[in-house]
Amino acid sequence: MGSCWSDGSYGGGGMVGVGGGTTSSAATPNDAVDYYLKSRGYNGLFSQIELSFSASNLRDRDVISKSDAMVVVYTKGRDGTLAELFRSEVVLNSLNPKWIKNFTIGYQFEVVQTLLFRVYDIDTQFQNSKEELLKLDEQQFLGEATCTLSEIVTKSNKTIALELMRKEGVATQTQPQHNGKLIVHAEESLASKTNTEIVFRGLNLESKDTFSKSDPFLVISKIVEHGTPIPVSKTEVLKNDPNPLWKPVSLSVQQVGSKDSPLVIECLDFNGNGNHDLIGKVQKSLSDLEKLHLAGQGINLVLSTGVGHKHEDRVLKSQLFVDKFTETVQHTFLEYLASGFELNFMVAIDFTASNGNPRLPDSLHYIDPTGRLNAYQRAIVEVGEVLQFYDSDKRFPAWGFGARPIDIPVSHCFNLNGSSTYCEVDGIQGIMNAYNGALFNVSFAGPTLFGPVINAAATIASDSLAQSAKKYYVLLIITDGVITDLQETRDAIVSASDLPLSILIVGVGGADYKEMEVLDGDKGEKLESSSGRIASRDIVQFVALRDIQCEFCVS
Repeated sequence: MGSCWSDGSYGGGGMVGVGGGTTSSAATPNDAVDYYLKSRGYNGLFSQIELSFSASNLRDRDVISKSDAMVVVYTKGRDGTLAELFRSEVVLNSLNPKWIKNFTIGYQFEVVQTLLFRVYDIDTQFQNSKEELLKLDEQQFLGEATCTLSEIVTKSNKTIALELMRKEGVATQTQPQHNGKLIVHAEESLASKTNTEIVFRGLNLESKDTFSKSDPFLVISKIVEHGTPIPVSKTEVLKNDPNPLWKPVSLSVQQVGSKDSPLVIECLDFNGNGNHDLIGKVQKSLSDLEKLHLAGQGINLVLSTGVGHKHEDRVLKSQLFVDKFTETVQHTFLEYLASGFELNFMVAIDFTASNGNPRLPDSLHYIDPTGRLNAYQRAIVEVGEVLQFYDSDKRFPAWGFGARPIDIPVSHCFNLNGSSTYCEVDGIQGIMNAYNGALFNVSFAGPTLFGPVINAAATIASDSLAQSAKKYYVLLIITDGVITDLQETRDAIVSASDLPLSILIVGVGGADYKEMEVLDGDKGEKLESSSGRIASRDIVQFVALRDIQCEFCVS
């Protein structure tokens, strides 16, 4: 189910933490080699490659500030057709941005993988919108560049600088400097599944402002070949705070290389114009940070003075502490099954008023007297009949939400069978019978909230894990519309991401599900909770009912 298991020179003026990435494969087959390998039982030589991005001397399209840039990556087919794969975060007020969000792609040496990169200046009115929801034709185009993935990975330093052009095919000599360059760096993604969560705290940070205290944030960079620092994460900005306590930072061992790989942690004073002042920095590995946490000790920041061989590091009174350092191993859905976990199926059904009056034929809940299944019944059958074969006792927890059961207020998690004491029903037919009965015993209401049913499923999974029961749960949520508790749902998903639980959301009807797709880790970055915690793994898969095939499977 999915994979169940930035500012000034550091990314402009953004004041929130960013991170994550997406995985996709951009492949145009090399037919001869592909056929040769497959005829001999090979499916191609495959490596996961992480691409990170920076730019220099971008075109400045803003009147009173610098451009606010975003990178969009496409795969380009032989016929010239483009398919979008990735969008970075938006970097504010910088013509030389370094983006933190990276892109993971499968590299196959025998396949010509042509990539197109486009850079956009995001209009101010859209800067609080999710990147994946931005309409690119409403943004200012800064330039584009094309290369193959093999061109990047075969460079000695795995880095390529591409001249940005205004239009594909227009020679860069016409405007050699004006459009700037996009720098793309590639690294092979290691197969570590260890994830760390770190809480940093500053003490006595020096003020870089004349009339106020500093507005500090941290930028964490890994050191790659030839000593180049590549940003991998950053904290939020804390205003006027010399003793900041930042939200947790999530770093995977895969993301940084190894626990012993050097990391540069820079503490900067935020400036709205994107020219952030360096307060000080340290260089430590994850292992070093873990030792600092265990010892309860801080480390003094240093600031380099002078240039070239004459520079020296001045040790500051400002200190950095590691208040929390935890390590978890991310297990995949298949690993759970391989280790003997039994699959258990759950379902939650949307009874909000937006579905329409169930007694009228235009309702998504209408029971057709001819026996033709409605959208909810089809989702139950088409998904449930596959998953039920993995569940030995075939007793399924079943809930409804967004309605008013008899004699109680609106509920966002009520037992579908009408019981006040237990939620299980027998088999797919039991779900269908309970669903049909509920249609005549609840009053449709709203709003559409997912948090309560996800928390109910997580409680069952958590209790099962505490009892050492080897059970993996799959919660099917069937809904007709956009949820109204998006942040609460994010919080519930992040909290459940360490449990043996996956969530399949099936959309019925013709609603716009773009916001719903944000919850699906296959479509973008990892989810972040309101407390700053990052989901340890992707546990959500969203699909529209029209896209579900009869041979649906959990991947």
